[in-house]
Amino acid sequence: MADLAYLTATDAIALFRSGELAPVELMTAVVERAQLTETTINAFTDRYFEDALDQAREAGDRYARGEQRPLEGLPVAIKEEQPIAGLPWREGSKLLRDNVATRTHPVVERIMAAGGIVHARTTTPEFCCAGFTHSGLWGVTRTPWNLEYSSGGSSGGSGAALAAGSATLATGSDIGGSIRIPASFNGVVGFKPPYGRVPGMPPVNLDYYCHDGPMARTVPDVALLQNVIAGAHPLDPVSLPAPQPLTIGSCKGLRVALCMNLGDYPVEPDVADATRQAAEALEDAGVHVHEVELPWTRAEIMAAAWAHYGAIFAPMIEAAAEGREVQRYTNDFVERATSGGTFFEAMLIEAKIQEDLGEVFRTADALLCPTSGTPALRAGEDYVDTPLIVDGVRLDHNLEAPLTMPFNIASRCPVLSVPSGIASNRVPTGVQVVGRPYDDRTVFALGHVIADANPWYVSKSWCPSLIR
Repeated sequence: MADLAYLTATDAIALFRSGELAPVELMTAVVERAQLTETTINAFTDRYFEDALDQAREAGDRYARGEQRPLEGLPVAIKEEQPIAGLPWREGSKLLRDNVATRTHPVVERIMAAGGIVHARTTTPEFCCAGFTHSGLWGVTRTPWNLEYSSGGSSGGSGAALAAGSATLATGSDIGGSIRIPASFNGVVGFKPPYGRVPGMPPVNLDYYCHDGPMARTVPDVALLQNVIAGAHPLDPVSLPAPQPLTIGSCKGLRVALCMNLGDYPVEPDVADATRQAAEALEDAGVHVHEVELPWTRAEIMAAAWAHYGAIFAPMIEAAAEGREVQRYTNDFVERATSGGTFFEAMLIEAKIQEDLGEVFRTADALLCPTSGTPALRAGEDYVDTPLIVDGVRLDHNLEAPLTMPFNIASRCPVLSVPSGIASNRVPTGVQVVGRPYDDRTVFALGHVIADANPWYVSKSWCPSLIR
């Protein structure tokens, strides 16, 4: 049932409506795929397969009565960080192994209300503080494309499940690239919505670096899920009213600025080549592409990020840990964040970064750049003692490999990560389409063109080999 497990959400809904496919048939295929792949991929923390199959049968009855909802009958994997009342909520930490959620995240609430079926929860690194996914609680999560490599993080389980065919849709969250990194490493699509577009939970909803968002295998599927989860929610006073539903329009005549390294980020040749091919695909579609340079440095970007994390994220981890032992990478994260600059110093850097980006948008409708300078990180490696080298440059931390952090700083910009190619290590590469503040439609139009220009991506044979 591998082919059925890779059915797109939009195609599945069309087949459900026509009666050519029953929701329980799709759920069965996805469950069987998970049972085949989970021993090596390790994308799930919890499985609710029997309940999901029962819900899928009920969804079939709803279609028969003409009472279907927008996501009716679709298998949706939920990132474990997003709580569901009455179910475990451990955030990848042994310290919270017995913790049970008392509230349901607004994103999950809306997915369930729209008929989406939560068949599994997905893995994260401890407290979602890394660009890879492994923990002492759940083990190592790998990209299905090459099991020697990580699925990325922190929404690594969601990205791996989509690539493995064990989910049709999935959720993620992004405080430094945590949706976009696994989207790239797994050859899927991930959307970091602009701040406030999708409601969050207090207190992190007040952190403008934080974004909950959709992940899927295609751009239309991401738009489908985004339309369900966007909009104001009473739990989140900074959430914005829902915009008009996303549709994927033409991008002919749009202007795109191509920036290969966002200042001084190292980018490996496979990634650079794929990014230029993405730019060529846009030009073939009638988009005007021009190359630009940005006066940024990784040092200033990370200085701002560490100070920001030191004021908000690190204290939250410390409060949860209560002095108890955490993963090495978690401890390293906290130490770096708490030894950084002040929040005000971060704001000064953030203001400069946003001003520079604003200058780009004077002459461009969007910015195109790689999602990560390297196709993937090694599975199980935390890079605390082992150096991370990208294109000959030794990096100070794993979060310097992706080119994602600037757009958590520029948090009002929508960013769509889409597949751009396959690297020599058999792991996909990705590009980010960065829009002007709150201009979601443009990034979806451009991202759809890039994704559809990939022969390997649009082929019906799209499916990782799962060979180590």
